[in-house]
Order: sequence, then structure tokens, then C-alpha cells
Amino acid sequence: LSPAVTAPEGASPDRRRVLASLGTALGVGAVAGVLGSGSSTGPAPVEIPENASTEVRGALQTAADNSLAVDGLEPLVSQQFYTVDINAVDPEVDVTDWSLSVTGAVEEEITLDIEDIRSMDSRTEFNTLRCVGENLNGKKMDNALWTGVDVMDIVERANPQSDCECVMLRAADDYYEEFPIAALNGGMLAYQMNGRPLPRSHGYPLRALVPGHWGEINVKWLTEIEVLEREADGYWEERGWHGTGPVETVAKIHAVNTLPEGRKQVGGHAYAGTRGVSAVEVSTDGGDSWTDASLSDPLPDADVWRQWRHVFEPDGEREVVVRATDGTGTLQSSEESGSVPSGASGWVRRTVG
Repeated sequence: LSPAVTAPEGASPDRRRVLASLGTALGVGAVAGVLGSGSSTGPAPVEIPENASTEVRGALQTAADNSLAVDGLEPLVSQQFYTVDINAVDPEVDVTDWSLSVTGAVEEEITLDIEDIRSMDSRTEFNTLRCVGENLNGKKMDNALWTGVDVMDIVERANPQSDCECVMLRAADDYYEEFPIAALNGGMLAYQMNGRPLPRSHGYPLRALVPGHWGEINVKWLTEIEVLEREADGYWEERGWHGTGPVETVAKIHAVNTLPEGRKQVGGHAYAGTRGVSAVEVSTDGGDSWTDASLSDPLPDADVWRQWRHVFEPDGEREVVVRATDGTGTLQSSEESGSVPSGASGWVRRTVG
């Protein structure tokens, strides 16, 4: 996934350092029915395929059970997952001709087809993606359950020989993104999404998922992992973006409801990458005072969002402000910035009458 607009020059020189430090610290069937949910109201959870594995079915059920009952708020597994691409038409990859190669500064280049990859030990986990180019309260942030293989299990087969210790991921649509090999620790090459084969719009037959980073680094339609001998800019870095670093902490306001008794309910999602979200606070007086919001129970994986909700007594128009605290105890920055070049930051504000 990648930003939707062109940015001016001026990418941060600290990009590689923060990427490496974070990476080192991280360690189609027919639809059978709809998952049951612990919520009595709010959007329905995602459907599950008839042939879903026990692991997938259990994980999706957990997400449904943990989702909060807030009308207008997506459950913990997104019903519609955003897409942003560099071309108007997605590539149509013939899986029978497709392969993944590890090339460049390696002891031995390797090439694998999809059956080679599917025969490897796999894992299934939730992962949230947020687009670096979205506005602060935008909706280009979603969560899904992915199944795939450990990317480093494949890279290490080729025995990298690079002093640079950096890689370029390349895709069938001519997209490319560079970052340190260390950022791949804990990363996945996914071939299923929510128990189904990866959709074309999300990179069929294989895409990268790099923990805790902006969506653009999670290259779709992956065809090559090139181990570089020297650093090089990726597609969006050449256009002035610094989007390959760790995501900014954010809490969003996406639901405003009037309850039957006249009280107001607000809700949204909060996300802080692999740091996790430990708290969300809501102010109904423009930031003068704060109250802890109710949070959805956390999903079992590190790189996922949480839902929040808050109910208050209306008294004319209120300026509602929301902020999150990540799992390290660090409060979301109040400093406001646009998406260029490193992602939007600040506290989300919304007038509720």
C-alpha cells in the first residue's frame, strides 16, 4: 500500500535508523455463514469461508466477540479494507507463472513458486495497516487476519552477504520499497486474508507485512526481495516521503450516535503499531478535562488496533477531542502535522451537537 499523492522533496535522514531499531526489537471456499458476535448492535462481523481452518475460525470468532457495539463503527476485522496503489489498474498475476526470487548480495540466489511457499510452516495473525498519506481522521486504516510464512525464513535461505544490510522489495506492478533487513524480523509473506486466498486488490498471490510500519512498506504482488550492497531510495522516498518508518499513534472519531435516552455516544479506533494501545482518553470540553474511554479487549497479536467508545450527557454543542496512550506509556502527540512527509499527527477533534 502506498500514499495517494505526490510529496515535495525532503525525506528524513533518520528513516533507516528508526526502521532498524524497531525491526530488531520485534522479535477459496464458499461462504458458510456469519460469525456470532458479543455485540447486540453495530455492524455485522465478517463472514467466514466454509473451509476455514480451526485456527482461522477461532481467531475471527475472538475478533467478533471482542468488537464493541457501536453503530457506524467497523468491527475489529474490517468489512472493507482500504487499498491505495500507484497504477490505475491492479496487475493480474497468473499464479502458475509467478515466482518469488531472493537476489542481489547473497551467497546463492533462490526462486520459489507458490506451492513451495505454501508448503512451509505457516502462521495466522491479525495485522493493522494505516496509509501514510491519509488525513488525521481518515479511514485508510484497517485490520485483517492474515496467513503466511515468516519472511526471514526465506531470506536466510539465500544467506545475505551485504554490508548495507538492506533490501529492496519489488512488485509485479513495478512498485519497490527499501528498508533494513532488520525491519523484516517478525514480518510475514501473506497468501491468505480472513481465511481466503489473498484478493487481487491486496496483492495476490503474495504480499509483504512488515510489523508496525506505514502501509506503503507492505508491498503487494511481491516478486523479488533484492539484498542491496548499498542504500537506495524506494518509490515514495524518491518522491519526498518518509513513510517507511514506524507508524504514529492515533485515535480516531468515526461514530457519533444519539442513544434512545438522549445521551451521546462517540467511538472510533486507536492504533500504535507494535507498541499497542493501552488507553484512550476523551474530552467533551475541547481538551480542558479528560475521561478514560471504554476499550475493546485486545486481540492476541501485537500489531493491531483497538476500538473505543464513550457516552456523555449532551449540553449544546461540544468539542470532542480524543487521544491515545501506547503500550510504552507514551501519550499521542498533540502536535499537528499533515500527512507529508511522515504521516499525519495530532489529536482528532469533532464538534458534536
